[in-house]
Amino acid sequence: NIATTYDLFISNGSTLIKTVAPVLILVGLAGLLINLAQVGVMFTLEPLTPKLDKLDIIKGLKRLFSTKTLFELFRDTIKVFIIGYVAFITLKGEMNNYIPLADQEVGQIMSFATRVALKVVLRAVGALLFLAILDYAYQKFEFEKKLRMTKKELKEEFKQYEGDPLIKSRIRRIQREMARTRMLQEIPDADVVITNPTHIAVALKYDADTMSAPKMIAKGERLLAEKIKEIAVKAAVPIVENKPLAKALFEAVEVGMMIPPRLFKAVAEVLAYVYKLKGKI
Repeated sequence: NIATTYDLFISNGSTLIKTVAPVLILVGLAGLLINLAQVGVMFTLEPLTPKLDKLDIIKGLKRLFSTKTLFELFRDTIKVFIIGYVAFITLKGEMNNYIPLADQEVGQIMSFATRVALKVVLRAVGALLFLAILDYAYQKFEFEKKLRMTKKELKEEFKQYEGDPLIKSRIRRIQREMARTRMLQEIPDADVVITNPTHIAVALKYDADTMSAPKMIAKGERLLAEKIKEIAVKAAVPIVENKPLAKALFEAVEVGMMIPPRLFKAVAEVLAYVYKLKGKI
């Protein structure tokens, strides 16, 4: 009767749900773990942020017919086809058991239907897991491929910038400015500034305990020479006018280098004069 049929339907349906639910939960967890393995944990509200470019019809059509979208459509179609094929093969395999059902009771029919449905679900789940593994392998391959391309693009971009004359020129200019700043900061430690007097200025430092010869700590011409003298005045560094020596030092010695032996005598005379002024000798 109807009541019995209803009870059997509820009983078999409950059995089917209890049997299938754990499998579906495991499949869902497997899918989640595969996704986490691919991209890690990501939480962002960016997809919820309104963007005007999403309303652009042209861009929307490009996204719709992009290679990625078409591939995903093809992949999903294959999934549906495989699931349908698995269901068809399973049901076809049970075809010989359909005819005897005409002589069976409702309970037996429901039991048969439950068994077949469970078989279809399990096989479909197995097929989906297999597809998920293939999809994971493909996504990992694509990700590593993009990562390799990104590294390659960065290298190419670096090479391009490195070879760009404007970039090189800017880098050299910045380096010169930094060197000039460091040089000017050392002028207060100089023992003497020798000038041309207007075109050239060189700053020398000498420590008999640590240096084998006086060292050039700053030099400049024109505006930079004026800046050197200005700092020297503020720092109370003696300024000595000696045109030949200033020119010789400027041309022969780089900043940070010791003066050559041929200029020892001339520089020693200047230092002796300065030390005498300071009362050191």
